[in-house]
Amino acid sequence: MTTRAVVAGCGHYLPEKVVENAEFEATLDTTDEWIRARSGIERRHFAAEGQTTSDMAARAARAALADAGWEATDLDALIVATSTADLTFPSAATMVQAEIGMSKGFAFDVQAVCAGFVYALANANALIASGQARKVLVIGAETFSRIMDWSDRSTCVLFGDGAGALLLEAQDGAGTSDDRGILATDLNSDGRHRDILYVDGGVSTQSTGHLRMKGREVFRHAVEKLAETAEATLEKAGVTADDIDWVVPHQANIRIIQGTAKKLGLGMDRVVVTVQDHGNTSAASIPLALSVGRENGQIKQGDLIVTEAIGGGLAWGAVLLRW
Repeated sequence: MTTRAVVAGCGHYLPEKVVENAEFEATLDTTDEWIRARSGIERRHFAAEGQTTSDMAARAARAALADAGWEATDLDALIVATSTADLTFPSAATMVQAEIGMSKGFAFDVQAVCAGFVYALANANALIASGQARKVLVIGAETFSRIMDWSDRSTCVLFGDGAGALLLEAQDGAGTSDDRGILATDLNSDGRHRDILYVDGGVSTQSTGHLRMKGREVFRHAVEKLAETAEATLEKAGVTADDIDWVVPHQANIRIIQGTAKKLGLGMDRVVVTVQDHGNTSAASIPLALSVGRENGQIKQGDLIVTEAIGGGLAWGAVLLRW
């Protein structure tokens, strides 16, 4: 028998404020058509004044717990993937732990920017496989609207805020690719490329920064590396792209999503796409897409799903799971 980390529930939260592309036309040299053509984004959500990453993460957590019929006291561990935590410390995860009433276990943050949720899933899987935890809540949550340079039309129109959550539970499997749960993970990073996607400020420099990105360079790395990491997880699990029911990618840019699907030899009818409604929500984008895809009736129990993401670092990776 093999211990698998099986999805027991999911949920998400999006802030009430919706910003359509046209709203940027008053302050930037841009248009709705320009943004749609280059990114596929039509609108995004922005956190309200005073609303924080941990606030949104807690809302997504409660939705996932309700979906599974669990109580927060059932949890052994809580992981939050974010690059926009409320404070330098303590972690956003401990704030969520207190907010939802999780009275035992442990909580910590994972920071791998847009790849953060994939990294967090891999960590949760390791905790469950090693027996250190049986029930783990994994959340991706971001308030990227707080690190935008609103004069830079190449970046500020691309990002949004939100949170998504998955509950994972230890279950026995046969050790084959027919098992439910996480079947394979693949994580990578290469710090030589840090200058193509970063924030130009931070704690140790005592400065407040904004997101900076070399879009063409990011695109070039993204399509190649995302396809490679997805293929690596398939190989580890002994399956092929033909076996995949859904690709649930990081929702950064429709061109990257299309390019990656093409490299994998998959049609867009097998890709869950939410970028048009949420923009790039960094570590929140995959759990948001999983939750929305399940809510829309696309993702069903037994489906074989590959998720992949790339973010600043560069950091990238993929997770293969059977829902």
